[in-house]
Amino acid sequence: MTAELASPAGRDDVEGAALSLREEWDADLRSADPLRFPEYRAPAAADESVRTGVVELDGVEAALVECRFDRHGGTMGVVAGERIVRAFRRATDRRLPVVALVASGGARLQEGMFSLVQMGRTASAVADHAAAGLLSAAVLRSPTTGGVYASWASLTDLRAAEPSATIGFGGPRVVAQVTGSYPPATSHTAESAHAHGLVDALVARPDQRSWLAAAIGAAPGAALRVPPGRPRYPDAWPRPATTRADDEPRDAAAGGAWTAVTGARAASRPSGLEWAAMLTDGWVELRGTDRGVRAGLATLDGDRVVVVAMDRHGNPHPGPAAFRLAQRAIRLADRLGLPVLTLVDTPGADPSPPSEAGGVAAEIARTLLAAAELRTASVGLVVGEGGSGGALALAHTDRLLVLRGAVFSVIGPEAGAAILYRDASRAPELAASFRLTAGELARAGLVDEVVDEKPAAVRAAVLAALATARPGDRTTRTTRATASALAR
Repeated sequence: MTAELASPAGRDDVEGAALSLREEWDADLRSADPLRFPEYRAPAAADESVRTGVVELDGVEAALVECRFDRHGGTMGVVAGERIVRAFRRATDRRLPVVALVASGGARLQEGMFSLVQMGRTASAVADHAAAGLLSAAVLRSPTTGGVYASWASLTDLRAAEPSATIGFGGPRVVAQVTGSYPPATSHTAESAHAHGLVDALVARPDQRSWLAAAIGAAPGAALRVPPGRPRYPDAWPRPATTRADDEPRDAAAGGAWTAVTGARAASRPSGLEWAAMLTDGWVELRGTDRGVRAGLATLDGDRVVVVAMDRHGNPHPGPAAFRLAQRAIRLADRLGLPVLTLVDTPGADPSPPSEAGGVAAEIARTLLAAAELRTASVGLVVGEGGSGGALALAHTDRLLVLRGAVFSVIGPEAGAAILYRDASRAPELAASFRLTAGELARAGLVDEVVDEKPAAVRAAVLAALATARPGDRTTRTTRATASALAR
């Protein structure tokens, strides 16, 4: 049976967006009209707003929840809620991911509280599915509002929206009634939801099938795109001049450590986003609002891995939202049983008053907690400058690699000199005292390996680390380094 994925006006869907139901579920369910609402006639089972069943995306079976606006405004009454709950439960029992196509006006008012309580029921069903280590993905079409948007549709692991779709908790008429005016044209849109990190992607209808396939891992997804004007491989960056071939730092008096710091900060040096694009074969974005951190469900050498990449060129000082995105990605990897790769490059987290008020310290702590609780293997790669707790939040990993020209220190040398000497100009001197170069970090046992700065070498080192890392090694290395630093 074909699920006719219709537009809000009921027209046939555009080519490429249709999915075929291999098996339809609960097609005989219908409402008993529990309120006997005036002038309301409960729809026939075949005319209900939600249909569910099994689809196949690129050879992978998934449970489908299809919520159609052209059927009673896509509203969620008792039948819709029950079908959604049963769909998630069957998917849990059969170990299937869930994909959803959503267009809804919210709760079915003519069924009153019987309708409203479906928000909680569907949320519980999503929670059980997630707790089983299974993934869900939804495409929000126009409109997606009210009780559907405020329950199960916003709880899926990945969310895309159709460009120009109306997306919001309250529809425009509700907003006008409550606030006294209609929302501006820039509000309650897919583009606004995307800008604020509420959906991960904007996907036109012809591309929604392929996005869903990539989201559930049936396909690798599109390659990660790096914005124009960024550093390129391999011609834009020579072998770092901060160390000799044997990894010994140059004489500190000659400014070797400070040269390493300035080299790691060079505008021509690739940051985490460039390395993520080079290392991965496919990418499904987990969107955040702080460009200092990017995250995605990625494919690396045919295997799925969650990647969290700091992007110094996007924002050198990540704030609270960046660390919340990192937590989301790490928690998702933990639940799905996927390894994590982090790419570290920041002189430090944002210390500004707005960042402080936004809880940056607490978000760094929660990121460290997510990394500590991760039940799968993790690998960190320091690609530029590692500075203070903002960098360590993504470096608390089972294997920690560092590029030959990268550095890592307890604090940026300038800030450290301002604290210790009340003179930031002494930063080059302090850099040498911090012993922050790749070779010095390796000799101290603070990192596992120094990696040559060639794409092939980095890829090989990352793959080897992912293959050998074991959950819990993240504390073994730091405990051993700590023991070496204790007086005997």
